[in-house]
Formats: sequence, C-alpha cells, structure tokens
Amino acid sequence: MTTAPWRDPALPAAARVDDLLSRMTLEEKTAQLYGVWVGAATDGDGVAPHQHDMTADYDWNELITRGLGQLTRSFGTAPVEPALGARALALAQRRIAAAGRFGIPAVAHEECLAGFTAWRATAYPVPLAWGAAFDPPLVEEMGRAIGRDLRAVGVHQGLAPVLDVVRDPRWGRVEETIGEDPYLVGTVGTAYVRGLESAGVVATLKHFAGYASSAGARNLAPVRAGTREFADVTLPPFEMALREGGARSVMAAYTERDGVPASADPELLTRLLREEWGFTGTVVADYFGIGFLQTLHRVAGTPAQAAHLALAAGIDVELPTVKYYGETLVAAVRAGELPEELVDRAAHRVLLQKCELGLLDEDWQPPIPESVDLDPATNRALARRLAEESVVLLDNPDGLLPLAPDTRVAVVGPRAADALAMLGCYSFPSHVLTHHPEVDLGIDIPTVLESLRGELPDAKVTFTEGCGVSDPDPSGFTEAIARAAEADVCVAVLGDRAGLFGRGTSGEGCDVADLTLPGVQGELLDALVATGVPVVLVLLTGRPYALGRWHGRLGAVVQAFFPGEEGGPAVAGVLSGRVNPSGRLPVSVPRVPGGQPWTYLQPPLGLAGEVSNLDPTPLYPFGHGRSYTRFAWEDFSGPDAEIGTDGSYDLSVTVRNTGERAGAEVVQLYLHDPVASVTRPDVRLIGYQRLELAAGGSARVTFRFHADLSAFTDRAGRRVVEPGNLELRLGTSSGQAREVARVRLAGPVREVGAERRLRCEADVLRN
Repeated sequence: MTTAPWRDPALPAAARVDDLLSRMTLEEKTAQLYGVWVGAATDGDGVAPHQHDMTADYDWNELITRGLGQLTRSFGTAPVEPALGARALALAQRRIAAAGRFGIPAVAHEECLAGFTAWRATAYPVPLAWGAAFDPPLVEEMGRAIGRDLRAVGVHQGLAPVLDVVRDPRWGRVEETIGEDPYLVGTVGTAYVRGLESAGVVATLKHFAGYASSAGARNLAPVRAGTREFADVTLPPFEMALREGGARSVMAAYTERDGVPASADPELLTRLLREEWGFTGTVVADYFGIGFLQTLHRVAGTPAQAAHLALAAGIDVELPTVKYYGETLVAAVRAGELPEELVDRAAHRVLLQKCELGLLDEDWQPPIPESVDLDPATNRALARRLAEESVVLLDNPDGLLPLAPDTRVAVVGPRAADALAMLGCYSFPSHVLTHHPEVDLGIDIPTVLESLRGELPDAKVTFTEGCGVSDPDPSGFTEAIARAAEADVCVAVLGDRAGLFGRGTSGEGCDVADLTLPGVQGELLDALVATGVPVVLVLLTGRPYALGRWHGRLGAVVQAFFPGEEGGPAVAGVLSGRVNPSGRLPVSVPRVPGGQPWTYLQPPLGLAGEVSNLDPTPLYPFGHGRSYTRFAWEDFSGPDAEIGTDGSYDLSVTVRNTGERAGAEVVQLYLHDPVASVTRPDVRLIGYQRLELAAGGSARVTFRFHADLSAFTDRAGRRVVEPGNLELRLGTSSGQAREVARVRLAGPVREVGAERRLRCEADVLRN
C-alpha cells in the first residue's frame, strides 16, 4: 500500500481519494461515515434525552478493522488531564490505523462553542457575549487560540460556531447564538471560523438551518419560518461563513420546516448548500439526528429508511456514534434498497477532508505532547479582553457608576459568589463536571464578589445570597434587606444557571414560558429597591430578561452574557471604573415578559400602533450600550445621491471622544427601505465599526455601501435589488439614528446570487 497512488502527496487530493475508494470494500467505505463515542453513558440522569436508544452494540476491536470515520469527544466526555488525554487519543489513533488495511486514522472532533470543552481548558465568554463586543478581529483571535489548543492535543474538527439567529429569546440556546441580527451573526461568526480554520481545525457550522426559529421557543420543535424569513434571516450567516470564512463542515439541524426535516432535505443539504453555494466539505449529523428521522419525525419506518433519507439528502457522517450508517447501511445496499453510489459520494467527501488534514499521508503521526497547558496566561488575557468588551452598561442615569472607592457596598444575589455564574452550558464545568462533583473546576474562575473586593480594597463589602437562582424560597430576603439598608449602595447580582435539558434556567433544553427573571429573583430585586438604597443591577444571563418593571427605579443596570472565566474581574472592573464599558446589545431587552417572540427586525405591521394595546417596543433596543465617556459625531458626509442598482455609495462621519478617559464607540449602519415589493424590516443592520479612542482622540469612519446590501427575496423567490429610495442611517443603536443619508437606486430590478457582496466595508482614518 505504501506505493499506491492514494499515498502520493504529489497527486491531487481528488485523484488520491478516487484511487483509495476503488480499493475499498463496502464495509470499509461505510466505516468512514460514522463516529464512535467511547466512554459515553447510555443510561442514568446525565445522558441526553434519547441517548440511551441511539447506540448500536459493537465490538471495538472488530469494528476498527474496517477503519473509522470519527472519534467523538475524547476530551469532552469526562474529566481527563490534558496531557494524558492527548496520549490516550494518540494511542487510540495508532490502534485504529494499525487495525485497518489502509492505516487511516479517524477525525477527532470536540465541542468548542465557548472554548475547547475539556477539563482545564480556557472557558471563554459565550457567543452572545461575542456579539455584544461587536469586535470580529478579537473573536478571530480567540478562534485561532482555541484552534491551536485543539490541534496541540490531536483534535481535527470543532463543532462550532452556532450561526442560528435569535427569533425568540425564550429559547434556551440563545446563549449559544451571537444575536438577533443576521449581519452581526454572520460577520462575528465568520471571524470565529477564520480563526479556527487558520489553526488547521475544521470549523462546523450549526445548526443548518432554522433551529432558532422553533415554534413556541421549544428546543427541537417544528420551524415556522416562511420562505423569505428563511432566505433573508436564517441563511445569510451560513453563506457568509462558507464564502468568506472557509468553513469545511456543516451540521444538519434537528428541526423540520414545512414538514421536511433538515436531515432529510436534499433541497437544503445538496441543491442550496453544494450546487448553489459551491460547498465541497462534509455535512455531519447533529447527535442522533439520523435516528430522529425514524423516532421523532416519523418520516422513516425502519433504520434502513432513515439511513437512506439522510444519505440521499446529503449527510455524510453519522454522529456521535454508529447505528444507522453501520451494518444497517451495508445490509440496505446489499439488498438493493439503497444505491452504493450514495455511499461512495459521502465516503469521497470524508476521505477528501482526511486527505486535506494529512491523515492519508504515509508519514502521519498523532501529536504526543510532553506537557499540555490549555489555560495559559495568553488565553486568559484574551478571555479577559473579550469579557471586558462584552459587558453592556444598559443604564446609569445619575452617574452612580463607577462606584466610589471607599463606599459601603452590599452585594446581594445568587450569582455573586458562584463561579459557575460566569459559564454557559457548553463550558466543561457546566456541561460535564456537574456529573463529577468530586472533581475541581480545573481552572480559576473569580466570582463577582471576590473580584469586586479586589477592585475596591478600601470599600466595606458585605454579602448575602438572598435567594437561589430558581428556588421559590424567599426566606433569605430578610437578611438581604438588612445588608442593603446598612450600605451606601446595593449591587444585586442576579441571573441564570446554565444547564442541560431543564437542569438549568438557560441552555440546551432549558426553554422558558416568558422572560421573567428566574425563581423569586424579581421579588428580591423589588425588596432591595424598596429599601431606598441605590441599587445597581448586575445580570449574568444567557438571554435577555424583561426589565420594564424596574425602569427608573434602579441606580444602574449592567448586563453580561455568561462572560467566561475572566468575567468576574471584567464585571467588577466596570463597577469600579477600571473598565470603561463598551458592549452593545446583540439582542433587544424587552419591557414586559410576555409578547414574545419579538426581535427588532420587524416590518411596520410588527411595530407599536394604535390597533393594539400591546406595545412590543423594547426597553433597550438592539445595539444599545452606554459608556463612562462622551462621543461627538462630526462632519457627516452623506449627500443625497442616485446610483444604479449595481452601484455603490460612500458615507462618512468623524467620531470624537470628548470625555476625560479612553473609550470605545460602536458606529452602526442601518438600512431603511421605505417601499418594496414585499414587506421589509423597518431597519436592519448592514454595517458597523468599533472605534477605540483615547480621551480627546478622534477617527473618521467611511462605510462603502453597495446596492447588493439592499437585496431581499421577492415574491417569486428570487434575491433581487429593486430600484427606489433608501435611507442609510448611522446610529448608536437600532432605535437611535444620528445621521441619515438618502440614496435612490435607479435602473432595472437586478437578480443577484452567490456572487453578490455580503458585507459593507469600512475604512478608518485616525486623526
């Protein structure tokens, strides 16, 4: 085999794979189409729903004689010392290679939603915090660091990022998303993909497509998105991450749309993804997703039918472990129930990716590092920067913040002294360690309480919990009220506990009926406000919660979305003034708990009006955030103009920091289309630029708008640029425009496709 063409690195990858496939048996080809999850439990309280009936019986030693497509979560299944885990993975890879005729190792994949989901690995802020930072270059840097850690221990593929666009914030997985706007999700998600891929790790886009549009905000529920919503809101982030980010894998969503499950939809996974967008990588099943075609969707009556539907639609790899693409698939092909060409198609894609990763090379060796540090100082510094940039100051009406250095502070709340308050459900401590209470966190996670005491060494800081996160017991209110009454200011640290499948208040399977603060936290906040002591509300959450009940009654409001292992110091730094807050809301904060779903991407009919007594206007709009300094916008240049439906237009503004300290302004560009052939959002984000400015400093930002950015899906299902009037609004949020440029598009309706421009470029000239 060492002289076979498929081993020759000088040959084109496709030719090598063609040669290899011609030598493989049917069993060897199907073996490349599934993963194996070694060590995963199949029963008990810790397993996911349906996990117990989705695993086939197999003999590991016999199974790997055919080869193996993937190894599932060697690090993310149980706590293992990183160096020991790397050695164990290397040993497993050598056994796989030695057992098969061709000596081909498996692709090892791991979760990396907010950092490498492994014990002792850096826990970064969750994606919703990435969106709040409005800083794609920093997210790209984080992705590169995560990718380096993955590759250092022998992992090839990361199951991230999540590119679902929030459509209903009651959905439990909001914390995993980047926000409610497709442009923000696309640009930030693409940056993460570039970072991960630049480190040699295959980025896996999920969940393709429409998962966040599930009915009633329920996890794994049918999707009610119409054709235009699907095309104009759901799909653009995926297209951008593929075209501009170079993602090499896509994960099919669990959900179904209009009666067709995504995992059995060739229109989605083949025609759109491959034929229209030109994707050449691999499509993997979400865990147990192929089986769900039989058990949950009931579009297949047998395992063989489920395998056929998935393979024909375009799913190349069954994850997390073998059942439907193993003996079931072989038997179906042998019986003439399924064409072998489908197996060959998927195997070719899998082996082509293995070839790109070097796994077909004769001299391939798994890395066996002598020592592994998955949480070095450089990672922590990066996590701190992103956490600090992501904290949003929602309100500070009387300048209560920053806190005086020698003040008396009563810290109250169930999130103040809990390290897990910083982490989302796909961080290793929240995802895995809850089932291993005897094991320590593995990383240092300062709490808000200890961080605030460090930030304000001269202050008198007291603490009481007041209540639990979701516990209905109010017995702790009495002490909380007493501590607040003794203080100059009360810092109420409230929010979520991340978990899985109802074991938390945020996370996968932790959906909520409305956006009321969990448990009796709202009642605790009422009691604290009633003391008359100024209250600073700090929220550590995975979704936005309705805050209208306390509007005008709080001294300040600080929002952090699960800010990671350095989130405590970041939040405390904002409270002390060491950090000038610069985060902006990636999701709207509602005024009242009900009235969902609602995002800012509403057509006129979805806005407040006289025909209904329900006002959906958010308390704090998408893009909102305050600072401890002031910014003046000067010298706006955006003259009225006419351009073609294929033309471009520049608009500029100078932003000056007129305050006494450094800070960051986020200039946001929104499109308003007054008249179109179908209803359009009143405004939608089409560009933004984060500007870091020293006190007295200024910068001029120029946005280069192209008519392609006004495109939408018309009644015939075509993506078109229509002639007519547009407004380009520069503002500090979706609800506040500072400057408006009026542009008329002239010429014919122009249909656009995969060649169209996806982003608005911005140039910055610093003065």
